[in-house]
Amino acid sequence: MNILQRIIRDHYEEILYTTHPRATVMENIDRMLNCGDPSFGGAMYGCGTCGEFKFVPFRCKSRFCPTCGNKYSIDRTTSMSFKIIRCTHKHCVFTIPEELRHSFLENRKLLNCLFSEGATGSFSVWRRVTHFNYTYLRNAFCTALLNELQSEIGSSFKTVKSDIYRNHVDGFYVYAKDNRCKPSDVIKYIGRYLDRPVMSTKRIDHYDGDFVTFHYNRHEDEKLIIEKIPVMEFIERLVRHIPEKNFKMIRYYGIYARHRKEDDRLYRAIPKHHRHIYLDMITWRNNILFSFGYDPVKCPCCGKTMLFLELYFEHKPVPLIEMYEKAVGKYRHFP
Repeated sequence: MNILQRIIRDHYEEILYTTHPRATVMENIDRMLNCGDPSFGGAMYGCGTCGEFKFVPFRCKSRFCPTCGNKYSIDRTTSMSFKIIRCTHKHCVFTIPEELRHSFLENRKLLNCLFSEGATGSFSVWRRVTHFNYTYLRNAFCTALLNELQSEIGSSFKTVKSDIYRNHVDGFYVYAKDNRCKPSDVIKYIGRYLDRPVMSTKRIDHYDGDFVTFHYNRHEDEKLIIEKIPVMEFIERLVRHIPEKNFKMIRYYGIYARHRKEDDRLYRAIPKHHRHIYLDMITWRNNILFSFGYDPVKCPCCGKTMLFLELYFEHKPVPLIEMYEKAVGKYRHFP
């Protein structure tokens, strides 16, 4: 059990009964807590050389899980790399003010407004751009988003809208590095930012049952920040990042949104004739090896590749010893 699992397990009932969590939050928490538990399913393998049996448990495949999040990141990054066009990109981050954040946390459907209005400021025409008017970008994003929110929320948002215009006369902050990003940099950043766990266990420095101490590098200036906060505040900060079920975290606009025959003529970062190499690298076996540090089908005794025997899925929790006894009884003459 890693430290994040221990924190969540220690305060499971408190999360369930006092924070009124969203259904998807508890679903991800339950999956993360049971990640790798053999009683919830897996595959039985046998060695055709020495007759050894081995059970490989299922993983939860949740972004919230600090171990499965890495595997999820590999899969998503590979898929994205096949779409990226071989050219330089500009990386921009659109930021909303503090006054609006509670609205998005309370009504997750409003997050769709961020995607549609962020895309409004993007370029859908294929042309070289050497200058960005950030004053225009800030104000355009501010106006477009506030108008979209008012259309979704209704007239009750007018007062909030007026206050925000008054408090943010320069628009909303847009962060854009003054450099050109290679396709590999784009893939690496997006894969790391969106698809890895909310917090790596390596960033959790101490947990005493009541408080959690952790560190991170502040985005604005890369300064190392160390925080010590109550454990429930720590948990609430984490679970707010769990998206609703089937919510699309990555969306494509402009030239990336097209699905035409002419698109096949675009030069991709990874050519089609090289993609099989990357797909071979992210097979289930290699993903487990890279993510968890062990070969799931390697015989622990003789080192040979084991053979698949049976799959245990969607059954009531069963002790691992019973699974082994059942397999040994059924395949007692194996190999």
